[in-house]
Amino acid sequence: MPACCTPGHEHAPVLTLAPPPPAAPPSRVARQLLALPGGRFLMGTDDPDGFPADAEGPVREVVVEPFRIAATTVTNAQFATFVKATGHTTEAERFGFSFTFGAFLADGVAAVSRPVPGVPWWRAVEGASWRSPEGPGSHVTDRQNHPVVHVSWNDAQAYCAWSGTRLPTEAEWEYAARGGLEQRRYPWGDELTPGGRHMCNIWQGEFPVLNTGADGHVSTAPVKSFRPNGFGLYNTVGNVWEWCADWFTPGERTSRAMRGGSYLCHDSYCNRYRVAARSSNTPDSSTGNIGFRVAAGPARATRNAPSGIRRR
Repeated sequence: MPACCTPGHEHAPVLTLAPPPPAAPPSRVARQLLALPGGRFLMGTDDPDGFPADAEGPVREVVVEPFRIAATTVTNAQFATFVKATGHTTEAERFGFSFTFGAFLADGVAAVSRPVPGVPWWRAVEGASWRSPEGPGSHVTDRQNHPVVHVSWNDAQAYCAWSGTRLPTEAEWEYAARGGLEQRRYPWGDELTPGGRHMCNIWQGEFPVLNTGADGHVSTAPVKSFRPNGFGLYNTVGNVWEWCADWFTPGERTSRAMRGGSYLCHDSYCNRYRVAARSSNTPDSSTGNIGFRVAAGPARATRNAPSGIRRR
């Protein structure tokens, strides 16, 4: 697991999972999803700038069944509605800490937050959670339309159970993120900043010491920032990593897949804001740059393929 992207809880004590929350009434969340026709597409990449160790390739033809998916990641306002209705306590709140980018911390919080070995720009911050992304004293009052962060895969599953949705499979996520463009590097094409225009929220400047904010953001951006892709999805690359349904490595039940990269990605060390890029973390881990997007509809599993995929 690339800790530079998202540190995790590999050696943390195991929490007892909370019981699933009661389902919501006929879900407004599910009714607002975009309907995609599915079909055959080329998944993955053999791009030399990719990470072979992440199993981005080889390029293979995949068929995705029709399904529905959210135009945006789940927002702080949406997650607050879920918490109010169910009383859900996130794993970050139960562990008592979560991982936050150190440069965002107030001096007093930074002074008592331990750095993550090997990637000291990450800090384990006591009191950091979806409500207080930078730890004690921070809040999301002015970030209601930003993606919720500091949510684990298990937290995302609880939200899905309540809202009548589910997490997308990796195949569904990549098909939707491509927006109908075959084998392009980004949801809008192959050029990162066409005509000098910023198309996503990633690190600008010198990582990890200087983010110029040239794209308009240094941390999370509102979920409808930048132009949507050809299918109407916003911010499928950059902004926050998005949990997917699949295990990262078939046959190994240790880490769940994440897609899309985040506002901390920079081509000097982690150009995982490409559509085919992958990363992972343990299901109980949370950080200030992981969120999720929901889906619905059939996700049929077939032999020798992850759920929602048929290989030809």
